[in-house]
Formats: sequence, structure tokens, C-alpha cells
Amino acid sequence: MTVIEFLTEPFAYDFMMRGLVTCLIAAVVCAVLSCWLVLIGWSLMGDAVSHAVLPGVVLAYIAGVPFALGAIVFGLLAVGLISAVRSGSGIKEDAAIGIVFTTLFALGLVLISVTPSQTDLNHIVFGNVLGVANADFAQIAGIGAVVLAVLVYKRRDFTLFAFDPAHAFAIGLNPRRLAAILLGLIALTAVVALQVVGVVLVVALLITPGATARLITDRFSRMLVIAPAVSIGATFAGLYASYYADAAPGGSIVLALGVAFALAYLFAPRAGLVVRVVRRR
Repeated sequence: MTVIEFLTEPFAYDFMMRGLVTCLIAAVVCAVLSCWLVLIGWSLMGDAVSHAVLPGVVLAYIAGVPFALGAIVFGLLAVGLISAVRSGSGIKEDAAIGIVFTTLFALGLVLISVTPSQTDLNHIVFGNVLGVANADFAQIAGIGAVVLAVLVYKRRDFTLFAFDPAHAFAIGLNPRRLAAILLGLIALTAVVALQVVGVVLVVALLITPGATARLITDRFSRMLVIAPAVSIGATFAGLYASYYADAAPGGSIVLALGVAFALAYLFAPRAGLVVRVVRRR
């Protein structure tokens, strides 16, 4: 097999090409959003919202309405419940997040197990990028475009909110409103990534690209370029690995992202562990 055949063979099939485009949309959207989540310190919140949308997605399927509607409702519900548990009981935020998102995630699993369906709803949990239908692709592309448009339009406000919420409030911005918009975008992005990696691994797409870019550069403008580039590279690597190794595409993509983060952790120009050891010596 020549190099050209090796590179082109996986995408000679329509389902692989549709899966590739779907993965690239999810990779870019999640990577751009991840830059702000990493700066704000919302890794756990991203995990909570991405898992908590599961019952909303299942209920939306039962009701025959768009998945995004159920995801947003349960994403915001999770945030409200976390705030209520934290403020009403004295329990710390990390414990409140763990309690709420595991409970809602378990509710989603129960709903999947008792919902009669002609399709396998387990793909919501584990992803099924190679089975993306045209209607699903249109929904993913539409939601992805909306999320990117909002992130680009509000990028300055989000950046100021991430670095200095007090200053953002002082100049007339509403930090609570910006936080609510970001949480809504997390819920929408979770729907985009569901088909690729499933609910279980959505948090990897939402956090790892931004964390990797943060190790490589200290400038936020460069993070917004590096994070999508890392995510796109991991998408191609994961899909090639899944095709030739007959492995799960979603898991392969997340593993590729993990390898990219490990390389950045070891060899990043300034923050890399190996670089720091060499400088000390």
C-alpha cells in the first residue's frame, strides 16, 4: 500500500467522509469554547453540564423535539441545582457538582433503559459518528455555526470576563449574563459532540484542546488558533487509528488528544517538563 492509498482509503466511503466532517465541526467548536473554560477554571462545570444534558436529550427524543432544546433546559437546570445545593447546605462547589451531575446522568441512563425505541439510544452515551444521518448532520452543523458565531461576536466580553470579572462589571458588562450565555453554549456544544464521542467523553473535547494550547502559549489569541489545530490533528489521527485498528472512533480521537496534551506537557517551549529540567541543569 502506497502512502497516498493509506491516506485516502478510509475516506473513500460516504459514511467515513460524513463522519470526518462531523468530527471536524465538533472538534473546532469544542476547542474554541475550551479556551475560555480553561481560563475561567470551569473544567468541572463543563463536565457537569455535558453529563447533565443526557436526560434532556432523551426526553427531547421521546417528545420528538430537537435535542438542543432538551440539552439547554437540563444544562441550565443542572447549574441552578448546583447553585441551590451549594448555597443552601454549605456543601462546597465541587461536591455539589459531583452530586448533581451524577444524579442527572443516572436519570438519563434510566430513561434510556426504559424508553422503547427502534434505534439504539446508547449512541448518546458512547457516540456513533460513523452512523450520523443527514438530518443529524444538518442539526450538528447548524448548532455548531450558532455556537461559533456567538463566541466570535462576544469574544472580547468573554475574554474580559475570564480574566477579570470585577473589571467587566465596572465597565458595564453583566458577569452573570455572560456566565449564563457560556453555560448555554456548553449545553449546545455537548449536543454537537454527542454524535462524535458520546456524553461520557464530551468533557475531553471541551477541556483538553484548551489545556494543551495553554501549555504551549501564554497569549489568548494564539490559544484560539492552537486549540482548534490540535483538535483537528487529533481528529484525523483518531479516525485513521480507528479505521486501521478497527477501534471506536470517539475513543480514538480522545486518546489522540491525550497524547497531544502529554507531548505539550513534556516538550512545550516554556512550560514543558523536559524543557524545565534541561534549563535547571
